[in-house]
Parts: sequence; structure tokens; C-alpha cells
Amino acid sequence: MEIISSYNLIIEVSLIIIFSFFFNGISKRTNIPAVLMLIVLGVVLQYGLKFAEVGEMNFFPILELLGIVGLIMIVLEAALELELKREKLMPILKSMAVALIGLVVSAWIAALILYQFIPTMTMQSAWLYATPLSILSSAIIIPSVSGLKENKKEFHIYESTFSDIIGIMMFYFLTARLNPAQDSGVIGFTGNLILTIVIALVASYAIIMIFQNIKSNVKLFLLIAVLLLLYAVGKKMHLSSLIIILIFGLVIANMKVFFQGKLAKYLDFKKAHHIYHELHTITAETAFVVRTFFFVIFGLTIAITSLFDLNVALISTLIILSIYAIRYVLLLLFVGKDVIPQLFIAPRGLITVLLFYAIPLEAQIAEFNQGILLFVIIGTSLIMTFAMIYDKRRSAKAIDLAKSRKVGSVSWKAPTID
Repeated sequence: MEIISSYNLIIEVSLIIIFSFFFNGISKRTNIPAVLMLIVLGVVLQYGLKFAEVGEMNFFPILELLGIVGLIMIVLEAALELELKREKLMPILKSMAVALIGLVVSAWIAALILYQFIPTMTMQSAWLYATPLSILSSAIIIPSVSGLKENKKEFHIYESTFSDIIGIMMFYFLTARLNPAQDSGVIGFTGNLILTIVIALVASYAIIMIFQNIKSNVKLFLLIAVLLLLYAVGKKMHLSSLIIILIFGLVIANMKVFFQGKLAKYLDFKKAHHIYHELHTITAETAFVVRTFFFVIFGLTIAITSLFDLNVALISTLIILSIYAIRYVLLLLFVGKDVIPQLFIAPRGLITVLLFYAIPLEAQIAEFNQGILLFVIIGTSLIMTFAMIYDKRRSAKAIDLAKSRKVGSVSWKAPTID
């Protein structure tokens, strides 16, 4: 087919990246997540391919690969932003508590909803389907919260990162329970986690000390290749591989914390910091490209007509309502009364899609409509959009009011007595 010739593919790939760049600009001005625009672009391309009478194409292998690489880059990008300071301990613990409790309770309620409304759904399968629907999307949240106050921005970065990691660990813990041969129980899971942390710390120290002494200018993609290798080997060994990526990001972003005492003499801070700075840039760029193609291809694969199914709308609406009800209670307990716009910043995205396609065959339910997935992703993203727009307008009014009060107080003069 002429439409998929080499030069046409180059043109199409280039145009998608250019569109994505402009979508990011539009997103900053309007607070509409760029992810939604990318999904719409994918849907448009889907109908374009049908109009051009291009045969059926299997995008799943590409979607899976992009999802895994995108997940690694997004978690690494988030970890590079995290500062480990004593004054940050409470915000980190609070965000972790909200992420953990919110994930488990949301998954439980979503599982009950799915179990109730889908007759062939077992409770075990319901938990597997509910878990991806309960994980926050750091791929959407991190780029979207840059305009918030520093404390709120930090909270969302921590919370979404923890939600991604804990959610993935929970999902694979549940999948292991499907196979008694692989199910090691809570004790085995805890041991696996401790082993992963030890390997991650040893690997992180080794990578930094080796790479700071490499004189070649071409070493950043080598570093990324090493991280991808560690992730893939860790998955083969049934380790919580995402922990390796997170810990490496934390170590290189907080080198002075991790290289203390005798370890300090092994660190050339200037060279290592240069690696950190360049890695930060290339990670953000790579995450942008991978995220772009992931959501465009997702748009190419979805059946948009499933959104108009009444059963899909009912199940999805109940799940969305439960998400915000649980979140409201948790934020009141851990954050306080100032919960706007944090309450509504709970979109689902890349991890949701990636884990949905990773559900084992023995747990898959044919009656589960993929429209639920799409409905929840679009619904939570739109709710976040309206909340961010409202918050921006509220902040602008507060600034204008403060300025007017300041001008008024300066212009007023006390009357003089002759």
C-alpha cells in the first residue's frame, strides 16, 4: 500500500510529533489535557485509514512496547523531580498514604460494581479489571500541574508516582495469585520487594560511579539502555522492576543524601550532576515522544461507538463517582479543607491501558466492554480539565483583588487638618 510506504511513514510520524507539540501549547493555555487531543487524533486517523481502505492492522505489539518504555521514562522523569529533604518527609508520607489507601479502596469499590453489573465476572477477575481503573495517570498529571502552587504540585507528583508503582505491584500480585505455582503470598511478595530495593540501590551506586568516569560524549542512551535492561531482566526474575527505576532516579537526583561519609569520596559531584542534568532533559524528551505515539495508537485501536452503550455509561459513571467520593474523604483526612483542585486531579491513562492489555487470558471476561476503559479515561480527564480551568480563573480573580486592594491602600491619603 502506498499509504504505508517509507516516506509516507516518515511524513506521518513527523506530523504526529508536530501536532503533539502544538497540543502541549494548547493544553497550557486551556488546561485541556494533551492526552485527550492525542486520542482524538488517533480516532481521526482510524477513520482515515478505514476511508483509505487500508486492511486490518495489529497495533497491540507497538502499543505494548510504547507503554512499557513510556512507563519507565515517566517514572524516571518523576523520580528526577523528587527532593529528599527532612522538610519533605511529611508531604511524601501523606501523598503515599492517599495513593495507597485511594488505590486499594477504589479498586475494591470498582470490583464490587463490575461484579454486580457483569453477570459472568468473578470477584477475582473483577479485582484485576478494577485495579487498572484505580491507578492515577502520572503521564497526564505531571505535565498538567506545572502551574499549581509548589506544595500542590509536589503532592500530585508524589501521589501519581506512588499510585503508578503501587498499582503495578498490586496488579502483578493479583495476577500471580491466578497461578498457584507463582503465588508466593504476602511473605514472598515482601521478600521480593526487599530484594528489589537492595538490587536497585547496588545498581544505582554502581551506575553513577561508572558513568561519571566515562569520557565519551555519547553515553546517555547507553545509560537508558542499561536501565531498560535492568527493568526487563527484573521482570524476567519476577521482581518489582519499576522500583529499580524509581530508586535510581531518587539516588541520582539526591546524590548528596546517598553519598555521605566514606561513600562521598567515590562521587565526583560535578561530573555526576552533569549526567543528572542531561538525563533530565533526554528523559523528558523521550517521555514526550513515547507518550505521543502511545495515545495516538490507543486512539487508533478503540471503538468510539462503545461510549454510547447505556450499560457502559452506567458502570463507568458509578466507578467515576466512587473515585471522587473516596478521594474527597482521604484529602480531608490527610490534606485539610483546601482540596480544590486536588480533588478532581485523578485522571486515568497510560498505566490503565497498559495493565488492561496485560490481564491474563484465564481472567479475561468476554462481556467486559472496553468502552468502560475509554469512558473512565475521558471522563476523569475532562473533570480534571474543568477543575483546572476553574482554579486558574479563581487564582486570577484573587490576584486581581489583591492588586486592587494594594492600589487602593497606596492611593488613599489621610485628611490633613489646617
